[in-house]
Amino acid sequence: MQQNYPKFAALAVFASLMIPTMAEANQSGNLRIMVDGLQNQQGQVCVSLFAGSQGFPDKSDRAIRAQCVPMGKGQTAVTFQNLKLGNYAIAVFHDRNGNGRLDRNFLGIPTEGFGFSRNPVIRTGAPRFSEAAVFVAGTETTAQIQLQYLLGG
Repeated sequence: MQQNYPKFAALAVFASLMIPTMAEANQSGNLRIMVDGLQNQQGQVCVSLFAGSQGFPDKSDRAIRAQCVPMGKGQTAVTFQNLKLGNYAIAVFHDRNGNGRLDRNFLGIPTEGFGFSRNPVIRTGAPRFSEAAVFVAGTETTAQIQLQYLLGG
């Protein structure tokens, strides 16, 4: 019996280390997105949530969740519930004319306001997933996004 004790002790230690890992794998959280900087109250705000770089930021059909909501007074909020804990990137735009897409001029420059999680500086193109990723941890995570209007809105 004593020769089996080390095996059982090792198994007990291993099992105790695995319990938190298994619990974390089953946890989920909510991501609350606060959108600031809207220039007017026309149209709607469209939010796309990505779990990886594929499709980010402009292919909303590749987003794991996407939603357009009516304008709020001053600040608009969208909450995505029951997300697995992990990294996500968010793309937002102010759909002034309600057509469901980010309008651009003939040069490809957005004519409507837009923004991304972590508010990266936009110079010559959209950010990479890694530059915009936020970590959803715990029951509630909040991401604040400031819209940018490159052509004055």
